[in-house]
Amino acid sequence: MTHDPNTKPDNSAGGLLSEALAHVSSLVRNEVDLARAEVDENLKTAGVAIGMIVGAVAVALAALHVLAAALVAALTELGIPAGWSALIVGAGLALIAWAMIQKGVNELKLRSLAPSRTAKNVQRDAQTVMEVYNDK
Repeated sequence: MTHDPNTKPDNSAGGLLSEALAHVSSLVRNEVDLARAEVDENLKTAGVAIGMIVGAVAVALAALHVLAAALVAALTELGIPAGWSALIVGAGLALIAWAMIQKGVNELKLRSLAPSRTAKNVQRDAQTVMEVYNDK
């Protein structure tokens, strides 16, 4: 808020209340802008994480086919019937996939997208405003 140097400051209750409301309004606008920026940043991070997961899946599928076939062949060479070899390899790969999915889902939880820094700032600002008005 800018003041004209030639005008006398309004120290009346109405003037002080008006100025306080203007400051609170400005503070709320700034916090909303900060929250919006923080959510945008978190969404971009989540987008990159999803892209990495999708890319990793595409590359891993090609490698997995070759490695699974080689492992089934190796188990069969050791004397395990081909059907059982394939089942053992498939079960092992399913466990690995489940662990990877759990990790990816945990990274994308909604709480990681929430504007937590802004929420802390708003709580701190509200507490400060309450302290100022309780002291008067």
